[in-house]
Amino acid sequence: MSSSIAAQGQSPLAEAAPLSLCARAPHVRADRMVAEMVPPPRFDSVRFSSYVPDPNQPSQTEAVQVLGAFAAGLGGASAIGGGKRRWFAKKPAAPTGPRGVYLDGGYGVGKTHLLASLWHATPADREQKAFGTFVELTNLVGALGFQQTVQTLSGHRLLCIDEFELDDPGDTVLVSSLLRRLVEAGVALAATSNTLPGKLGEGRFASVDFLREIQGLSAHFRPLRIDGEDYRHRGLPEAPAPYSEEQVTKAAYATEGASLDDFPHLLDHLAKVHPSRYGALTDGVRAVCLTDVRPVADQSTALRLVVLADRLYDREVPVLASGLPFDRLFSDEMLNGGYRKKYFRAISRLTALARDAKELITQ
Repeated sequence: MSSSIAAQGQSPLAEAAPLSLCARAPHVRADRMVAEMVPPPRFDSVRFSSYVPDPNQPSQTEAVQVLGAFAAGLGGASAIGGGKRRWFAKKPAAPTGPRGVYLDGGYGVGKTHLLASLWHATPADREQKAFGTFVELTNLVGALGFQQTVQTLSGHRLLCIDEFELDDPGDTVLVSSLLRRLVEAGVALAATSNTLPGKLGEGRFASVDFLREIQGLSAHFRPLRIDGEDYRHRGLPEAPAPYSEEQVTKAAYATEGASLDDFPHLLDHLAKVHPSRYGALTDGVRAVCLTDVRPVADQSTALRLVVLADRLYDREVPVLASGLPFDRLFSDEMLNGGYRKKYFRAISRLTALARDAKELITQ
């Protein structure tokens, strides 16, 4: 990543002012949302063969083997969910066992790498398999409506859901109903999360109805534990300390395609843009430069920042910042609360992107 920054970004001094994320208000068509349900650029070229299991973590090797066999089992025109269904064809019987795999593990153990590898390894046309985050899936339902989403995805052979996070009972009911319909249609499922399917609601909600929905979902998956440490920090130097505002501003003007925004203003702007559009918000941006990074004041703002961090990480956009380091974005209360996994993931990803941005600084 660093070499590509040097090759693409640095110029003596860009004539035009940097881009501004705060000046953008993108609108995303529903058909674009469906077409873009593929592994993000960061994971476009990953394969099972490029995943390097930690020899001290046998569960990683097992995961590669199980997922490889799972992908192979989805091949063939006669496979459930494959090909076009005739109008008067008999509806296939609902599968009696788990119709999916659930990759459970901590941050940075390679779950998304494996999920994207499964998508690539599944012998089906691109139009017959979908890949998206949990947030992107709920946004798709919001854009198309529930019935149209069921109809659109029912013809798929595989649906991969990254970062499966059920943050409120409404989303739980929505997604469990959607997945139940897709399983009945013969669609295979694969998902990643940091928590086992039957444990997703713990520490967040005590509602009996909520937990019952979780149990219904967990029956669709075979849990597959992946142990290990965060590879983003495995043998790598510490994330660089924040730079001065002058350094960040200078780098933004010297880097083609960079954006430059005041961090508090950007957080305010995110509240005006639907999270489904955060990917489009970064279209054409080669680096994000932020000044005056400070702690996030409230949970709603923090969760929006998590989504933006995910989209930047997916697109390998380096982040250069002044102010406080990224590990001080969230309060202790947030890091010990129900959304802690999301916040730690955001810190991990922003730290990796900050490391990628080191070469943006001109001497």
